[in-house]
Amino acid sequence: MNTLIERFGFLAPDWRDLVEILIVSWVLYRALLVLAGTRALQMLLGIFAIVALYGAARILNLSLLEYLLERVFEFGVIAALIVFQPELRSALAQLGQNRILRVFSRLEQTQVAEEVTQAAEEMARGKIGAIIAIEREMGLGEYVETGTPLQARVSDALLLNIFTPYSLLHDGAAVIRGDQIVGAGVILPLTQSQVTDRSLGTRHRAALGLSEETDALVVVVSEETGAISLAQGGRLHRGLTPDQLQQMLGQGTAELTTPPGTRASDTL
Repeated sequence: MNTLIERFGFLAPDWRDLVEILIVSWVLYRALLVLAGTRALQMLLGIFAIVALYGAARILNLSLLEYLLERVFEFGVIAALIVFQPELRSALAQLGQNRILRVFSRLEQTQVAEEVTQAAEEMARGKIGAIIAIEREMGLGEYVETGTPLQARVSDALLLNIFTPYSLLHDGAAVIRGDQIVGAGVILPLTQSQVTDRSLGTRHRAALGLSEETDALVVVVSEETGAISLAQGGRLHRGLTPDQLQQMLGQGTAELTTPPGTRASDTL
């Protein structure tokens, strides 16, 4: 019995093994969040298929195929760095934005909320239509590819310029990642849910569509009424005041803890 315990004793995990398992699980989870819904996920599946083919070649002793795949693997690391460069940048950025590791996250989030709110208030006053998507845990890289890539710090002046009527980028969404505007003129998916309110236009339907597929916060300014709305989790909070919008964006959630002024209405 003692011999059996000694032989398989290495299978009994200690606290270090559990810590390693938790760390590796967390890293894999974060990596899958970054890759979910992107072309990189399909490429990653292709890599797994090549690795499986190499394993089969070794088992079946297919020397030529094994040799060719080994030559591919020699340059595979460099190729992977090139292919997954956008996703690696996004992963590192999200790692830096993690609640545990990011010291200045609250300040950055507050500053972005202020700039977006100021822009939304001015556009609402002038009845300038706009849609602004704020990336959170789930990456929006797939959608950014449909528009014009940018790399500029968030400011109300820049947002106003983007959505100025008849400008080249006004017809689409602006995407914010961290404190940077990373895309403009971005095409968002329309909601697949039934919308009974006919006053909701394409911008509102696109905001709902993106909020159904991701955890993004999506700000919409109506071109017809100047009303400000915020979509999250497939729900559209309408008729927001600037104070309400800033509070929601500052908290990172479309919920009011101490609702100031008029109560926002929900649809869907």
